[in-house]
Amino acid sequence: MITQETIQQIQNRIDILDVVGEFVKLKKRGANYLGLCPFHNEKTPSFTVSPAKEIYKCFGCGRSGNTIGFLMEHEKYSYVEALRWLANRYGIEVAETETSPEYQQRQQVSESLFILNQYAQKYFSKTLEETEEGQAVGMSYLEERGFRADIIRKFQLGYCMESRDAFSKTAVAAQFNPELLQRSGLSVLRNEQLYDNYRGRIIFPVHNPSGKILGFGARQIRTNDRSPKYINTPENEIYVKSKLLYGLYFARQAIDRQDECLLVEGYTDVISLHQAGVENVVASGGTSLTQDQLRLIKKYTDNLTIVYDGDAAGIKAALRGLDMALEERLQVSLVLIPDKEDPDSYVRKVGPERFREFVVANKKDFVFFQLDVALKDAGDDPRKKAAVVNQIAETLARINKAEDFTRQQDYIRRSSELLKIDEAGLNALVNKHIREKVGKLEARQASEPSAVAPEAPAAGDADAFDLLNKEEANERALIRCLLEYGSKHLDEDGAVAEFIFAHFDDAELFDNKDLFHVLHLYKELYRSGAQPDMRTFLYHQDPGVSSLVIGLTDTNHQLSDRWHTRDADLNYNTIKDGYLKYLGKDYVVKEEAADQERYKEEVRSTVTYMQLKKIKKMMRENQKDMEKPHTPDELTLLKETHRHLKDLEIELTRRLGTVILK
Repeated sequence: MITQETIQQIQNRIDILDVVGEFVKLKKRGANYLGLCPFHNEKTPSFTVSPAKEIYKCFGCGRSGNTIGFLMEHEKYSYVEALRWLANRYGIEVAETETSPEYQQRQQVSESLFILNQYAQKYFSKTLEETEEGQAVGMSYLEERGFRADIIRKFQLGYCMESRDAFSKTAVAAQFNPELLQRSGLSVLRNEQLYDNYRGRIIFPVHNPSGKILGFGARQIRTNDRSPKYINTPENEIYVKSKLLYGLYFARQAIDRQDECLLVEGYTDVISLHQAGVENVVASGGTSLTQDQLRLIKKYTDNLTIVYDGDAAGIKAALRGLDMALEERLQVSLVLIPDKEDPDSYVRKVGPERFREFVVANKKDFVFFQLDVALKDAGDDPRKKAAVVNQIAETLARINKAEDFTRQQDYIRRSSELLKIDEAGLNALVNKHIREKVGKLEARQASEPSAVAPEAPAAGDADAFDLLNKEEANERALIRCLLEYGSKHLDEDGAVAEFIFAHFDDAELFDNKDLFHVLHLYKELYRSGAQPDMRTFLYHQDPGVSSLVIGLTDTNHQLSDRWHTRDADLNYNTIKDGYLKYLGKDYVVKEEAADQERYKEEVRSTVTYMQLKKIKKMMRENQKDMEKPHTPDELTLLKETHRHLKDLEIELTRRLGTVILK
């Protein structure tokens, strides 16, 4: 884990204009900067960056966040990957918390493999472009396949010479460890001598989503060679075949932009399609799709279109592992290339436009495609048909999220028509498979309770949530006051934070438990001696917390410059339906150092509004209780309670100068 000191250093160095400007062309517009949103297609700029608040927001698609959030959203980095990217950009040395020697060893090996792979890629690319053999053999083959020079450079293709150990000797001379060379798969040890593993082959570097080289695929180009067509990097600390997709680094933005991922089998399929302008494409390497690969795709889009050869092997490959795609809530379609072609040859044959048209016109839903293939195989055999019914029911049972109920029911209806069976019967069979699956999961959890981690509560989008639940405006204002002024002095009793803790330390007082979670996190830090502020939570490692706080910084419910005068233009709403809402959104606070008392007024008024909310809640509960049958004494007590609460309400509203409607 990265130490808190390092994270703090990174946060202190962050310049949102510098980082976002790496990916978006920004122009100054008043206090902010404006550009075309990188998350959706637009012609009129609506993407705004605020250097003062250190946030971005698109008023077209609604996406918003901080600098780290931008990298996570745009580059699909994890939180730690985003921190490492920033550390590298600002020259900050990343310190790790104390870990086991085994973990440190694995980390060192991983870093060494990345460095070696980068060195090897440059060596192979230079061999392809600058040596006589590379030009005569490697480049000739690539040109014969129709690959342009710019595409060859983009994918960093290379060539390994025929000689036994040209690369290995050069790498050892460059101080690379022979054991590391073997671990990477670049060299093999025979008769106590290192030999090049990829000699005489075209080299395809395989990148991770951030562009680092994980390993290589090496294709033979000699027709008389009996060795395997492809040799791939053996699995090691960084190269795990089931967790990578070839071409994802080059395709990720196009996939995000077009909201669709095309999946093909081979390296050359990906490169040919990119060259034709079809860039939202990745390759699985011809293996069954794994859950990790599907989750990689899910980070960028919910729509997966598989484009495979139309022969029997291609159909079989297309169907492998796709039931898992339904569990990942992916919308899966299949396109089979005709005439014994593959995507590489077909796009070169018909051209990019006709290829795109073919894909759109020939998409088949995975579930119905699977059903169609299974029915053809079953023929008129009743037992085989029964197996098909059970198979499709098991497949549809994987669509078991509540939000996908309509989708599942549509599949059941249409599948029952194709199978010519009773819809209710198929529905019952699907539910039976779901119950069996849930039962197995519960049994496993019961036997391994420690292995099941509790699901963390997800924090919703603060802006959208506030639109639907305007009653939360008071809670949001309170947490904003805590984050902005918590460590400031309020009165003889101490700081603002202590004043807020004294009044609101109970989760039951908050409708939005995520807001109370922020208060709780603040309190923990404050009690530990830290001085948390808005920035602490703006860059919190929990994206839910960060997103919530970003919404608070953009709040419209702020104190006006006219607070002291109570100008008639200020719009105070009355207590209605049990809640006070301070509007006045057209008046924005101008933080002036000269006005030292304004924040105190804001804190006290915000706390008072929250107290009013609490009292109104108690009054409603008391009123409901009064409507039930009671003894005379009980009813008298309830009426006295109501009068007492009403007196408190009047006193609090008197402090605010607000009128109460009876």
